[in-house]
Amino acid sequence: MTDEAATAAISTAWDQDRRYLLAVASRILANPGEAEDVVQDAFARLAVQRVEEIRDLRAWLVVVVRRLALDRLGSAQRRLSVPMEGDPGGVVADPADRVTLDDDVRRALGVVLDRLTPAERTSFLLHDVFGLPFDAVGDLVGRTPAACRQLASRARRSIRERDEAVPTEVDGATRAVVARFAAACAGGDLVGLMTVLDPSVEGDATVDGRHVGFAEGAEAVAERVLFFLGPRRGYVLELIPLEDGVGLLASRRGDPTAVLRIDVADGLVHHLHAVVLPG
Repeated sequence: MTDEAATAAISTAWDQDRRYLLAVASRILANPGEAEDVVQDAFARLAVQRVEEIRDLRAWLVVVVRRLALDRLGSAQRRLSVPMEGDPGGVVADPADRVTLDDDVRRALGVVLDRLTPAERTSFLLHDVFGLPFDAVGDLVGRTPAACRQLASRARRSIRERDEAVPTEVDGATRAVVARFAAACAGGDLVGLMTVLDPSVEGDATVDGRHVGFAEGAEAVAERVLFFLGPRRGYVLELIPLEDGVGLLASRRGDPTAVLRIDVADGLVHHLHAVVLPG
């Protein structure tokens, strides 16, 4: 790609995606001026990248905007120990490369969210950071939308007032199971996916407000999951902390599409519930 073509691609992204990126940053920071600074910073970082090596500029920008916004929000409490280096490309050259990115985002989230209760953290993260409607958040965590709205509000107030709370950490074994689940989805590995599923695993979903069951048993659930979340679908899967464990956020081009709550016991997935977000 020539310099002229790269400049044109960045200009197009600015025209088409800037408003969406401002909304992403504003959800986290609740400050239009700071959100504008974060978006401009993200584009400045994009300008020094090899644009031709980034398959999806919008998704790349969403990842960087979220990370910068979380870093800025967290710095009000204490400065992150992980340097940004002015070049996010060294961390994530492509949004599909999630391994290193997950580590860095987890550090940022730890700084911002470690003062919240699990319930507050879940509602804040799913609504304010990833933009899920409170109806979907409530369905996912088993609370009313009004309760989730109150929890998110309390979380914002806690962060800004520097209240302290003791979080409930997810054990490493559970996180590892969910990570293997996500890796098997990303690789289209049916056998690998079945190895993390309990033989009697059940799966269900909420679609357009309706609760539906979609499969029972390891093979049937694995086939169904790969049909929806396999590599041909083009989803990026991110591990996210939930009130009672670990979940997965499925997004495409930076837009959240579905959230999976994954229940793990004895090293295996016993139940999964997907909330499909309105298109």
